[in-house]
Amino acid sequence: EVQLVESGGGLVQPGGSVILACAASGFTFDAYAIAWFRRAPGKEREGLSCISPTSGHLKYTDSVNGRFTISSDKDEKTVYLQMNNLKPEDTAIYYCAFDQFGWGFSDMDYAYWGRGIEVTVSA
Repeated sequence: EVQLVESGGGLVQPGGSVILACAASGFTFDAYAIAWFRRAPGKEREGLSCISPTSGHLKYTDSVNGRFTISSDKDEKTVYLQMNNLKPEDTAIYYCAFDQFGWGFSDMDYAYWGRGIEVTVSA
């Protein structure tokens, strides 16, 4: 079964940067997509970015385009989310999600989820 493990979260000062990693395991097929979502306190979960490590296709939601960068190491089956110029409103639990056929920012399109990792942006 597919397993996802997020890492890299923590406390970051406003304007700072952090890199999240999502290590995937438990599958053998080549084509798949991994997306990053987040759930801020009191808000619904929102999709941020997704990538197909095989094709290199990627997508961002408007709210993070230009500040966040998604990338992947296909051999290591790991996807990264570089987050720059962080703001207090970026404080959230960040999740990565996986699906062989998924794409985009609907959480219904992804069958497997990590447990999430907390990012707190505060002085």
